[in-house]
Amino acid sequence: MFAPVLLYFILFKYVPMFGIVISFMDYNLFKGITGSEWVGFKYYAQFFENRDAFVIIKNTVLLGAYKLLFGFPAPIVLALLLNELRHAIFKRFVQTVSYLPHFLSNVVVASMLIMLLSPSTGWVNRIIEGLGFPAISFLQESEWFRSIYVLSEIWQQVGWGSILYLAAITTIDPQLYEAARMDGAGRWKQTLHVTLPGIAATVVIMFILQIGHALEIGFEKVFLLSNAATYDTSDVIATYVYRVGILQGGFSYATAIDLFMGVIGFLLVYATNQLSRRLGETSLW
Repeated sequence: MFAPVLLYFILFKYVPMFGIVISFMDYNLFKGITGSEWVGFKYYAQFFENRDAFVIIKNTVLLGAYKLLFGFPAPIVLALLLNELRHAIFKRFVQTVSYLPHFLSNVVVASMLIMLLSPSTGWVNRIIEGLGFPAISFLQESEWFRSIYVLSEIWQQVGWGSILYLAAITTIDPQLYEAARMDGAGRWKQTLHVTLPGIAATVVIMFILQIGHALEIGFEKVFLLSNAATYDTSDVIATYVYRVGILQGGFSYATAIDLFMGVIGFLLVYATNQLSRRLGETSLW
């Protein structure tokens, strides 16, 4: 059963790692890796000398930080709320509705956002105009991009992300809740002193993993929602690598940028894991 998963990671994760050598070459598509000239850290230096580098890194870090700050607690809160529901049919209905957005492609989600936020026909602007305010061009004004992206990510992932925490809650010994009730603890006290400590290990592990993905802002949704008018807040590493690597043919330059961000992500995971080991007993390794 594990063989297909192992084969997937070997073919699509480990084998392509050999391609990072082109970040140290002046790669020529026709000469190939063996015939291209080695240039060392030329393209890494070129990226930091680029005047757009600071803006791109800032946008990537801020989107990742906002997604972590607001998106990470959301599934935990939803799992705790679902755990308090006692009506089984209503609980299953809420779970199903919250899971559905995860199965929508980013193309569909982006299309929905474009229609809903349209300044002329979008429902959001119709409500705003109905309240007596002028319509807002949400997708043409850069200050709105981060809020739209983070909120759409939370809506899309919160239900699916809560599954793991709900599973962790089911492993908590029911006798702990009975003991808490005998001591006079209400629902809030039980959640605070029994449920949260019971899922603390899962929360820490998921937080460490999320730290590693904080800088991996999804390309599809950013690409579909951004435009030239919002580049000052929406242009991230993924979209910049696409432009310089695919559209402009700068394969070595794009690989150098992507590898640099991958190393930063690894260092963040390592530092967070070490901090978790020092402060508690939970860690990835």
